[in-house]
Amino acid sequence: MISSLKSDHALDDLLAAAQMARSTYYYHLARLDAPDRHAFLKAVIVTVFFAKKRRYGHRRIWLHLTQHGWQVGKKLVYKLMKQLGLKSKVRIKRKYNSYQGTISHIAANHLNREFDATAPNQKWVSDVSEFRVGNQKVYLSAIYDLFDHAIVSFKTGTSPNTGLTSRSLKDAFEREQPAAGLLVHTDQGFHYQHHSWRELLEEHGAIQSMSRKANCYDNALIENFFGHLKTEMFHGERFNTVNELIEEIEEYIDWYNRDRLQERLKGMTPMQYRNHALQLEAA
Repeated sequence: MISSLKSDHALDDLLAAAQMARSTYYYHLARLDAPDRHAFLKAVIVTVFFAKKRRYGHRRIWLHLTQHGWQVGKKLVYKLMKQLGLKSKVRIKRKYNSYQGTISHIAANHLNREFDATAPNQKWVSDVSEFRVGNQKVYLSAIYDLFDHAIVSFKTGTSPNTGLTSRSLKDAFEREQPAAGLLVHTDQGFHYQHHSWRELLEEHGAIQSMSRKANCYDNALIENFFGHLKTEMFHGERFNTVNELIEEIEEYIDWYNRDRLQERLKGMTPMQYRNHALQLEAA
């Protein structure tokens, strides 16, 4: 402001009106004229931000940078992203509810919010989430491993029936071949009270666990995954067909397992964390 008025007014008068010391004025003037020492870092941050489809906030951008050799503080990344106006997608909380009352067997809450696991295939959690495309709905049934936060199996469909959930569980058993004693936790949705789900668990020696009625916190990690998926892939996007949405869900889950960095996994992706653990076990 002062610089733009200098041609019409004396500098001393402008500084007096602004109650600014001459030294302060020249200090800020020199800063404006100096080259931006973070220009290259800003360019890298912008590139990573859009390469990750605006799904990364400052923490994951920082993780990505440090893993690629940058020595930069998390606070600086936050500051530069704020200057650049880069904001990751904002979560919208909305949940599909499959609870239809007590239809059959209600299992005890064996998980009891103990979300840590020391190895793959000790504890799985599962749930169903709903998506809308125009006047149609798509449902996603996912199996989530509490050890590395990986989606070990999933199925999509246009009906939230027991076949959808059973197929996702059957695929997980076939792919992972877990030992007997695996804990599988869900809410009290009708899919999980159904004999098809319980028989699959019994067949593989797994232990069934259920959340308390209407308590989403008992299954918080799979809820958290669905929240990230909808924020980063679904909300704010336009899908013309059901197949287009399903393809994008499949792409996102593959990206989530292989490329999405997580601070709680020591800055690794789910697959990196699992492979690292298996390598340590084999050593």
